[in-house]
This record gives sequence, structure tokens and C-alpha cells, in this order.
Amino acid sequence: MGKYFKRAFYTIFLLFIAGVAIWGYTLTKSKGDKGLETITIGYQAGDPIDISKAHGQLVKKMAAKGYRIVFKEFQNGAAEMEAMSSGTIDFARTGDTPPVTAAANGTKLSLVAAGSSKSNGSGLVVKKNSSIKAIKDLKGKKIAYTTNTSSQYMVLKVLKQAGLSTNDVKLMDMSQSAAAVAFAKGKVDAWANWDPSTAQAELTYKGRMLVNGTKVDVNNRDVLISGQYASNHKTATQLLIQYLSEDMDWANTHKSKLVTLMSKKLKLSKAVVSRMVNRRIYKFSAMTTETTNEEQAIADLLYQEGITKKHITMSDYVLNLN
Repeated sequence: MGKYFKRAFYTIFLLFIAGVAIWGYTLTKSKGDKGLETITIGYQAGDPIDISKAHGQLVKKMAAKGYRIVFKEFQNGAAEMEAMSSGTIDFARTGDTPPVTAAANGTKLSLVAAGSSKSNGSGLVVKKNSSIKAIKDLKGKKIAYTTNTSSQYMVLKVLKQAGLSTNDVKLMDMSQSAAAVAFAKGKVDAWANWDPSTAQAELTYKGRMLVNGTKVDVNNRDVLISGQYASNHKTATQLLIQYLSEDMDWANTHKSKLVTLMSKKLKLSKAVVSRMVNRRIYKFSAMTTETTNEEQAIADLLYQEGITKKHITMSDYVLNLN
């Protein structure tokens, strides 16, 4: 009996110790999170969310209201849309094209807010010594872009203005990193992208902006998108927009500090970051008729070009926060 009693005792003792350990871990985790509700935001390097992350005030202000902000970096908006579709992130800051293609493909999303135009820093760059002097010279040339991003819309608008079609050029669908290498090595003739990549192409890869968004009516506006979270958490969403807006006000009035901060954050020269920062005004606010109409123009063109198979009405995806 003593032998069995000892075994039972040790078994109960080990179970007790394991239970205490699990309870302690749970207690520590709860205490460490301070009971905050987690909100996960997708962003891209150098965008307004990245600025808010580096500035540090968004996290503090949201924590004071009971929310813990987690940031996840992506290379482009198309990747963010995939993450949102799978439920990995609650919000995504993208350019204006990814939500259109995602919605057309059946992704459930809401347009929550819009930022300022990035038209001056978005466009097609070519090498300084390139024979391409005007957009009509793109005929027969290799153009790098990334599908389901604002660079794709940019290419379509540029070609349309030049009286060309996608059949008149050689479109090279590439990731931003692959396109950067291809452009630097002269493997492509033009590269459609946005800041900070365009600024880097100009100053580091001996490039020049052939055409920017202001010339072809492409704003490449920042857009804040959500899946199910925003519609179910309107108070948190309103706070997020408010604090992002305050961060953008700070960015506009502290551009020298912003350049220093983001140069370190992005590991880019101050010259590159300065060009990015000084050719735009930062902003974030709720969707308006103007920003919704811009999204509709993108949806219309992508459908006309056969890129999306469904013609959607973008106002159906705008979240009313009132």
C-alpha cells in the first residue's frame, strides 16, 4: 500500500505544481497586458502608420483608452489585404488601389478613413540617361510594377494619357524589392512606385521621375481599411482616426525632426527621406465624397481593363462612423 500511496502522492503533487505554473503564467500575462484589448494594424515602411509608430504617441494614447496597438509591417497593400482576409490584422493602411481589387475579389472590408495625396512622390521613374523623355516613349519598353497596388493603376493611367495600351509595352509584375534590383541594374526601363522607393530610385539609383501622379490624376491617397473590426468597434476606430490625425499634424509641423526620425527608422539617407517628407502634406480623416469618388474611378478603370471581373460600387464599402 505504501508504494501505491507514494505514487499517488507524487502524481497529485506534480499536477498541483503544473497547475500553479499555468495559473502563474496566466496571471502574469494578464497583468503584463494590463487588460488591454489588442488592435493589430498593418502598415508599410515610411507610411503614416510607420510615422505614428516611430513617434510613439499613438500607442500611449490608445493604451490610456484601453487598447494595445500591435504593428505588422508588409511590403505592399496587396499583402496586407491577404492578411486582412485571413483575419491576421484588424486594420490596414494601404494605397488607394488594394481595397478596390480586394473588394472586387470578394474580401469583406470597410473603408474607414483617408489620408492625403501622395501624387508628387508616386509615378514612373527612369534612369537619368534614359532615352525615354516623354510618356509616349514608353512604347515597347519594360515597365516594372506590382499587381493589385497603386503602381498598377498608375501604369494604366500613364498609358491611357499617352494613347498606349498594355499591349504596347512589356509589363513586368514584380515585388518592390525585386523591381528595385531590376531598376538599379538596368533590367527594366521604367519603374512604377511610390515614396520612399521613388525618392530612393531618384537619389540612389540615378533615376528621374518621368511622370508623377499630379500629371495623370493619380493621388495614390493613403486609405485606412478594416475587415469586421471597425464596424463592431466604432469607438476604438474613431479614437484611432483621431490620434492618427494628431500624429499627422505633428508630422507637418516638425518635418526636420520627422526626417531625422524616419531616416533612422528606415535606414535611408536623410536626403532620400527629406525628399519623401517635403513633397507631401500628411493627413488622416474620415472618408468623404471626394475620396470615395477617387476610389470609384479606380474601380471603374480596373473593371474596364479587365483586371477585376466585378464592377463594384465603392460607396457600399464606406463605413459610417456616426
